[in-house]
Amino acid sequence: MALKIEQPNILVVEGKEEDLFFEALIKHLKLQDIQIMPIGGKEKLRGNLKALVQTPGFSEVIFLGVVRDADTNPNHAFQSVRDALRAAGLPTPERPLQPVGEKPRVAILILPGVDTAGTLEDLCLRAVAQDPAMVCVENYFKCLEQMGLFLPYNMMSKAKVQVFLASRRKAGLRLGEAAQAGYWPWETEAFEQVRNFLQQITS
Repeated sequence: MALKIEQPNILVVEGKEEDLFFEALIKHLKLQDIQIMPIGGKEKLRGNLKALVQTPGFSEVIFLGVVRDADTNPNHAFQSVRDALRAAGLPTPERPLQPVGEKPRVAILILPGVDTAGTLEDLCLRAVAQDPAMVCVENYFKCLEQMGLFLPYNMMSKAKVQVFLASRRKAGLRLGEAAQAGYWPWETEAFEQVRNFLQQITS
């Protein structure tokens, strides 16, 4: 996490893929003055938030948003972020998406949704659910299962994203790179919550 404050609004995300993803979406929404800070994994959130608060210029931060995957338990993920914020002496929202406090206002975004287990990959798959390629993606994994071959059940959404992206004009991109290439349909309903979250940062 680059501990150098360059913008009045900060968005803390888990890693490089999220960094690239949100950078592309922020650009699509034509939002300004938002600095994305990838922390290199959710387990580093508490320590990095404490360090961020001590960084020169933090007193001028207007908005602090924290994004985290729900993984298997969205409520646990939300409470984990709240605990990290509290440990850093920052305002702690009672619910996801709703900012609290003043300078900075603080809000939490849990992906793929407030009450839904999963990750950013699941959100992206939801966004392309109607893409014709998804029929082929599902059939691919059904074929593997019928052949008795290994399926990455604990990382199925990541695997499906990789197979879906193999159907694009430039294959081999990772999720964040695909966002930069414009492969995720930003205006779909699946991304509405994320769009609204980002738009309130600079409102």
